[in-house]
Amino acid sequence: MAVTLEGAPRLGWILVKALLRFAFMVANNLVAIPSYICYLILLQPLRVLDSKRFWCIEGIMYKWLLGMVASWGWHAGYTVVEWGEDVKSVSKDEAVMLVNHQSTGDVCTLMMCLQDKGLVVAQMMWLMDHIFKYTNFGIVSLIHGDFFIRQGKSHRDQQLVLLKKHLENNYRSRDRKWIVLFPEGGFLRKRRETSQAFAKKNNLPFLKHVTLPRVGATQIILSALVARQENGSPAGGDAKELESKSEGLQWIIDTTIAYPKGELLDIQTWILGYRKPTVTHVHYRIFPIKDVPLETDGLTNWLYQRFIEKEDLLAHFYETGAFPPPKGHKEAVSREMTLSNAWIFFIQSFAFLSGYMWYLVTVTES
Repeated sequence: MAVTLEGAPRLGWILVKALLRFAFMVANNLVAIPSYICYLILLQPLRVLDSKRFWCIEGIMYKWLLGMVASWGWHAGYTVVEWGEDVKSVSKDEAVMLVNHQSTGDVCTLMMCLQDKGLVVAQMMWLMDHIFKYTNFGIVSLIHGDFFIRQGKSHRDQQLVLLKKHLENNYRSRDRKWIVLFPEGGFLRKRRETSQAFAKKNNLPFLKHVTLPRVGATQIILSALVARQENGSPAGGDAKELESKSEGLQWIIDTTIAYPKGELLDIQTWILGYRKPTVTHVHYRIFPIKDVPLETDGLTNWLYQRFIEKEDLLAHFYETGAFPPPKGHKEAVSREMTLSNAWIFFIQSFAFLSGYMWYLVTVTES
C-alpha cells in the first residue's frame, strides 16, 4: 500500500518506536536472563539443603521474567479482558489449562492475564512446541522444568513416554500446581484443514474457529497427576464446595482466547508494538476433575465436546463482540485485567540492577 505524504510522519514514528522497543527488549533479555541463571547458580547449595525453598525462589524469578514479557504488550496498549468463571478461586489448587491455539500471541496473552493470579505463574509448567527450546527464553524454560514436545506422528508415542517421565521427575518435586496445554497440537491455521477432514470422515461437527483436540498429552497428565480414591475413582474438587480439598490434580480450566474480528496478535507485534492498542478476550470455565472421565474413549468424547463448545463461544464472540452469558444469566460479565505499573517498574529495575551487579562481579574477577 502506497504511503501518502500525510501518512509518512506517522509511519516514521511507528518505525522509530518499533526500533526503540526492539532495542529495549534485547537489553531486557541480556540483563534479565543471565541474572536469573547466575542467581540460581549461586543458590545451588540451597537446592541441596532445602529443595522446596530453592524452587519457590526460582518460581518467583520465573514469574518476574514472564512479567517482563507481559509488560512489553501492556505498554503497547495490548490488554486483556476476562470472562466466565474467576480462576483466582482455584489458584492454590492443582489444575490443567486447556487452551485453544491460534498464534504465538496466545502465550504472551496468558503470561499477562495470569500475573495477578497469586503464585500461579511461579508454579506453572508449560507444554510447548520444541522449537521454543531454541529461542532466547529456551534456557529459562529448561531450568524451570517446562516440557518441549515434538509434533508429528513419527514422534507421538515417544513424546508421550517422555512427558510421563518428565511429570514424574519434575512436577511435584518442584512444587508445580498448574499445567498449560494446547490440545489442538498446533496453530489453528495449520491444523484446521486436517481436522475438518478427520471430522467429516468420522461424522463429527465441522469446526472453523478451533480444531478437534488430540487426547494423548491430556490423558498422560491426568493418569500421572490425578489422585485416586480407594474405589479407583478420581479424587477432585467440588465446584460448589471449594473448601473441600484433596491432593492431586483437582480442576480442568477450559480457556478460550478470542481476538476482536479474528485479527491475531503475534510475538512480533507484542515486541515491536506497531499495531494500534487492542483488547484480547479470555474466557474461563472450571470443571472438577471428578467429572472428567479418565478412560480413553470417555476422555476423547469429553474433550471433543469442550472444543465443540469453544466453537460456539467463539462464533458468538465474533458475531457480537462478547462471549455469551452462562446458563441462567441474562448477560455475561467481563473483568478487565490490569498490571501494576509500580510492580513493572520494580521488576525491570531489579533486572537491570542485577545485570549491572553481575557485570561488575565479572569485571572484578577478570
